Amino acid sequence: MTDLLTADDLLEATGGSLDVLFSATGVSIDTRTLQPGDLFIALVGEGRDGHDFVADALAKGAAGAMVHRTVPGATRLLMADDTLAALARLGGFARVRATARVVAVTGSVGKTTTKEMLRTALSAFGPAHAAEASYNNHWGLPLTLARMPRTAAFCVAEIGMNHPGEIAPLADLARPHVAVITAVEKAHIGYLGSIEAIADEKAAIISGLEAGGTAVLPLDSPQFPRLRATACGKTVMTFGTGQGATSRLMSLEPDANGSMILAEIAGREIRLRLNAPGHHMAMNALAALTAVHALGLDISQAVRALEAFAPIAGRGARRKLALPGGNALLLDESYNGNGASMRAGLDVLRLQPARRRIAVLGDMLELGEAGPSEHAGLADAVNTSADILFCCGPLMAHLFEAVPVERRGAHAPDSAALAPIVAAAAAAGDAILVKGSLGSRMKRIVDALDSLTSQAKGAA
Repeated sequence: MTDLLTADDLLEATGGSLDVLFSATGVSIDTRTLQPGDLFIALVGEGRDGHDFVADALAKGAAGAMVHRTVPGATRLLMADDTLAALARLGGFARVRATARVVAVTGSVGKTTTKEMLRTALSAFGPAHAAEASYNNHWGLPLTLARMPRTAAFCVAEIGMNHPGEIAPLADLARPHVAVITAVEKAHIGYLGSIEAIADEKAAIISGLEAGGTAVLPLDSPQFPRLRATACGKTVMTFGTGQGATSRLMSLEPDANGSMILAEIAGREIRLRLNAPGHHMAMNALAALTAVHALGLDISQAVRALEAFAPIAGRGARRKLALPGGNALLLDESYNGNGASMRAGLDVLRLQPARRRIAVLGDMLELGEAGPSEHAGLADAVNTSADILFCCGPLMAHLFEAVPVERRGAHAPDSAALAPIVAAAAAAGDAILVKGSLGSRMKRIVDALDSLTSQAKGAA
């Protein structure tokens, strides 16, 4: 396997020192997914110190480990001043030497899905490297860049934030040729204070654009004028439903499994069967195709590639649950949740032909004082889309009380308490949406539902 980082690269990038010269074919921060030949980086986080796992990493075949303190008995160590700072420098080094064209994606909702759509579309034109999962923060973005193969033609980076001032330094590190803002919604408003402040923080991605780069902005957003003002002097392309959009959605025919999309991109009409239902998925696809157009690539080829896209786990993945008497459908939206994405998920639930449509919702976090009203405000969407509501967390109690008694399944203090209740209620013919903020740990409920299939197989 070709070396990703030679010994000279490691020394130049990090400013550290090596006790033994070694090269690495990959980069890892987690011994559970580490591959032989990886450089293991011993990051220090809340409640966990990567230095405690260096011996395990080396035993599993790591080429070496980057550390910032002595690890007794270990060799093949790259000693740095601070492993997190050195990871950032390693990502910066990889970006400087890269010949790949970089697309960076941010937004209150849709950024991970848009990133995956771009990975799918750009792979039709050459090797495309993209962030794993939602690796989009102060360690996730540098890790994405550090892992970029020398042969990559494209890199799709995801950039997220929780607090003011986080996006600009990440954008400066990524130096994208195209910067995409998917949407501006009230996610993290508890930390930023206003929707305008959220828009300003998202717009900070534009500051990192390479010379001659393009900003791709959501024309339908009420915050579009604010975003557009930040992009003054830059090339701007837009997507949405309004006249004048670079990529305009002309019609959408949704069904339970996906949507037929008719759109116009830079004056060219395209038709796309997207295997992901919902208006929000169509907007994500238009954002991705606009970025492809901004790179000067053939839209028809990208459209054909996108027909193979499927939502990922925690972000709209669909799968059957084998239950006594037949199958149920699980809509796995367990990774994240805010008002806009909750309504979008409920819209998809409404499209499903089912005996019962069941919404299983967890708290939407980081909403500050707006939390109770944001949760109660979902009542109309639940009433329209769901026959039964199960929910967990103190904030979701406001929604539970706001829906009619006949729609109330159960409310529990947390997902651990709710999981067995939902699992016991699930039956053949149901469509079950599971959604909530990551901190609500809704994957516990997904796992409980998935275990029903295992139990059914064991009983067969």
